[in-house]
Amino acid sequence: MRTFLLMVIVTLSATIIKAEPVFSFDFNDHPEEKCLALNIYFEARGSILADKAGVADVVMNRVRDSRYPDTICKVVKQGYKHPNGAMKRHKCQFSWYCDGKSDTPADLDRWYEAQTIAWFMSKADKFRSITEGATHYHADYVEPSWAESLQIIGKIGTHIFYRWE
Repeated sequence: MRTFLLMVIVTLSATIIKAEPVFSFDFNDHPEEKCLALNIYFEARGSILADKAGVADVVMNRVRDSRYPDTICKVVKQGYKHPNGAMKRHKCQFSWYCDGKSDTPADLDRWYEAQTIAWFMSKADKFRSITEGATHYHADYVEPSWAESLQIIGKIGTHIFYRWE
């Protein structure tokens, strides 16, 4: 795992060299990649590249798991809703989606990086399996009640990754 992880970090680092998008695409034509990029950005923008890839990998693992929705956007936007259809605050699978804050990326360098990782993960199927099938993660400073019911995979950056046993 360490060798593979190092290869992913080196490859990602070589790909994301400067503060401009590697790919130029209209998100109107690629809404799934936008959802994935937003999740990477808001969940891990301050962490290392491998952690960002891990966050994306969890989303992709959920898409392929029958226990979760079957598209990236449905996975990212999964949560509890009020009867009127509005998301319940702080009741989403990914906290940024229903925290009441703006969902517009402010740090363009990290946003471009998130877009690049999202493209590689969803379109090119690159950097997959870095989390060895994880479907869950949390920041290392929290202790969610669900964590003890899952198999821990390990820690990458600021996140701890888990999968069903």
